Amino acid sequence: MREYLLRGGFLVVDDFHGTFEWANFLDSMRRVLPDRPIVEIELSDAVFHTLYDIDQKVQVPGIQFLRSGQTFEKDGVEPHWRGIYDDKGRLMVVINFNMDLGDAWEWADYPEYPEKWTALAYRFGINYIIYSMTH
Repeated sequence: MREYLLRGGFLVVDDFHGTFEWANFLDSMRRVLPDRPIVEIELSDAVFHTLYDIDQKVQVPGIQFLRSGQTFEKDGVEPHWRGIYDDKGRLMVVINFNMDLGDAWEWADYPEYPEKWTALAYRFGINYIIYSMTH
């Protein structure tokens, strides 16, 4: 994984929530890129403006929202877009923490899942794909 990322690869991590799952992820990621800090991705970053201009960070919940009425899971109340950059300032890892873009894509045709979150999740995903191919 380290070699893949340092040679220009791109990784999106999605669908994990709360302090326990963050600690588990962090433990693993530190083995892959021990010398790289994980930072919050600013809204001004190109990854949010590659094709779609995403001007706010909105928590995209998983399908569990339909049962619980909550956009968060476990203690993951606040959404985070975090990342790891290479030496040239290129984002090589995008971390969607405390959200579930994958569920928004998976349940896009399910009438009860809110379209606003599906549309936003697709915008993030398309930006990620185009960014990964152009940066």
